[in-house]
Amino acid sequence: MAAVGVVVLVVRTCSTETEPDPTELGFPPAPVQEQPVLSQATGQAGEVPITDLVDSEWVKRTAERAEIPHRAMESYAGAAAYAELTDPDCQLGWNTLAGIGQVESLHGAFGGSSIGEDGVVDPPIIGVALDGSDGLMEIPDTDDGDLDGDDEWDRAVGPMQFIPTTWEAFGQDGNLSGQANIHQYDDAALAAAIYLCDSGDDLTEDRGWNDAIAAYNQSIEYAHDVAHHAEHYLKDE
Repeated sequence: MAAVGVVVLVVRTCSTETEPDPTELGFPPAPVQEQPVLSQATGQAGEVPITDLVDSEWVKRTAERAEIPHRAMESYAGAAAYAELTDPDCQLGWNTLAGIGQVESLHGAFGGSSIGEDGVVDPPIIGVALDGSDGLMEIPDTDDGDLDGDDEWDRAVGPMQFIPTTWEAFGQDGNLSGQANIHQYDDAALAAAIYLCDSGDDLTEDRGWNDAIAAYNQSIEYAHDVAHHAEHYLKDE
């Protein structure tokens, strides 16, 4: 499945004690969730850009080892740090965010795009029209084309591939620029972190992790792809 062909779904799977473990249905076990090394600098979550929450040397080493673009890695780590500080029960690891970023946009490189020093991905990454064809969801336009440039059908947008309604509900200002920019990596990664923690409980547990990932895409194949990358990024740990 092409990166921008993956659809962000605004749904949450329901979990009860009587339901089978997701692994019994073919979903992957939850990958290990690695927390970033926090910065010793002053400033609390929400008071400083998310990239200031993590140790810069750790980010540099980890980006090189995992072969993730440094600017994307800063965003994944900062968003996971924000989640760790504000919602510690979620236990979202940076590597899950990186797994999603790889599947959704090749870390902002899909179609020849790249990430600027300011974290903005250019050219903007816009997904296919969600018109119900080729296994896609059918989502008529919800934003008059303001976010995705399509006034007939919704499309997934940005490096973390949000549809307009999801961004409206979860969009964030991760770099404290004064606006939530779906094309800016800090904003998009932080929105993804908050969305995942809202959609799943403890992400170190199979059910919690798969509930969270299913909020992005309910496909078993998608969950395995994200899990594979999340595990791969820790291979040399």
